[in-house]
Amino acid sequence: MLQKVALLAIPGVAPFEFGVVCEAFGIDRTDHGGPKFDFTIVTAEPGPVRTSLGYEMMIADGLDKAADADLIAVPAHEIDADVHPDVVRLLQEAAARGAWILSICSGAFTLAKAGLLSGRRATTHWMHADRLARDFPDIDVDPDVLFVEDGNIITGAGTASGIDACLHLIRIELGASAANVVARRMVVPPQRSGGQSQYIATPIPECRSDSFAEVTAWMLENLDQELTVDELARKALMSPRTFARRFKADTGATPGAWLNRQRLLRAQQLLEESSLALDTVAAESGFGTAAVMRHHFSKTLSTTPAAYRRAFCRVPA
Repeated sequence: MLQKVALLAIPGVAPFEFGVVCEAFGIDRTDHGGPKFDFTIVTAEPGPVRTSLGYEMMIADGLDKAADADLIAVPAHEIDADVHPDVVRLLQEAAARGAWILSICSGAFTLAKAGLLSGRRATTHWMHADRLARDFPDIDVDPDVLFVEDGNIITGAGTASGIDACLHLIRIELGASAANVVARRMVVPPQRSGGQSQYIATPIPECRSDSFAEVTAWMLENLDQELTVDELARKALMSPRTFARRFKADTGATPGAWLNRQRLLRAQQLLEESSLALDTVAAESGFGTAAVMRHHFSKTLSTTPAAYRRAFCRVPA
């Protein structure tokens, strides 16, 4: 269970990405039914830490406070800055014991210098992706995603993508409801990560324009119905072929994949927040039967609906 979170303050740290982690994990949201984390900010040499904008932050706690953290977060910082050997040691020991390691933007370079990304898939800001791949050729750098999860390491792309990465981790550990509470308080869409699933890394993006806003809203209201491309195309006043092509171009997913993602989200929500029978959950989320729903949970989330409910349901049995 994700409880103790440590945020690294590295000289040259970027204030926005630093603040993203503080906002996601440093605020008590129990008054809204959300999580509360044991949150601390640490640095290799306690005292003033210079930011990328020139001002300094006073950080009182050393790296020893992160020795047993469930998550160590590494925000963006100046790429060419040397990594303190104690930071390398902390990250390597944390990764070895199975703790989560999360980087945002250029924070991936610290993970790379610590050897944590060797042989892994990772991402960083698109401006730095070529350099990360060039400097560390043993890393499979993907510049086209918001974040990547590879084992117990999550690397986020630039700036606001750090929010997506943080919400993804909260969803993995605490469920969709907890992630939704955090997202609402941060005034960001909880599904910008594509309604990112429990365990997969590549998000299905949200609509990037208003062209399909009406039809996708209607799809969400009718997930329990059998929605065909022909029917959706009529709703959008397009031919089926044009609709399918433009829908994928706008959302990054085919209509079928988008529907399955939203149905999974609806099923996850119902499993977390109700005691409905699995067949009822399957019907209301649009999967039809519990067997079909189980197939999609297994394929996408690597778990079963029953196991997901046991892990995340907040309704007394």
